Amino acid sequence: MPAIPLPVGQKPPLPTLPRCFAHRGGGRLAPENTLAGIRLAARLGVRAVEFDVMLSGEGTPLLIHDETLERTTNGRGRVAETPDRILFSLDAGGEPLPRFVDAARLCRELGLLANIEIKPAAGVEIETGRVVAALADSLWRDAPKPLLSSFSPLALEAARDVAPALPCGWLVDCPPDDWPRQLARLEAQTLHCALAGVSREVLSKARILGVPLLVYTVNDEKVAKRLFAAGVSAVFTDCPDLVGRF
Repeated sequence: MPAIPLPVGQKPPLPTLPRCFAHRGGGRLAPENTLAGIRLAARLGVRAVEFDVMLSGEGTPLLIHDETLERTTNGRGRVAETPDRILFSLDAGGEPLPRFVDAARLCRELGLLANIEIKPAAGVEIETGRVVAALADSLWRDAPKPLLSSFSPLALEAARDVAPALPCGWLVDCPPDDWPRQLARLEAQTLHCALAGVSREVLSKARILGVPLLVYTVNDEKVAKRLFAAGVSAVFTDCPDLVGRF
């Protein structure tokens, strides 16, 4: 079904952003990008989680960060070249690799805001953006919307075209000088950058333009408090057990 475009110039409403997102599901306290991690974050009182979604060799969206399997599973090879029957039989730290659809349903069940990082393998940026956004739009159709994000402008553009009602954030390590122009071109509403990429100039521009700035990966409560005092909207953390102190 084709997407119903928003009126020209109108962007989808942003969800209310909690100050902290558990990075890759449960941070360092659980196997990354797993349902166990998401459940743990919820038990700790975290209100939002971030996780990575890539396509399998059969085009199935699943939670994994790397393009290869070796670091986080007992498998070998490229995710984008591996069939589902193998992927979903692997051990990802005592947990199976989750399908995106199952992670989405769990977030809804637990009342968690999801930041879905579209993590395309090389060469399938557009397809990944389209598939992930279309499925997210369907899975959250009657619920508060998740936030999509990606380092890939191609993936974000594809996601925007397929699901214009979903808010998007642009991920960068260090914001370029013309980041407001690029953000506007992508029709993204939030800017996500590495801790090392936060500067007075970026903070000032974001404040003037009213753009929420989200920073990764912040694991020190003093640093988090300084960022919030400077105007940062939210942080991604590997320490969801410390979220109450941030």
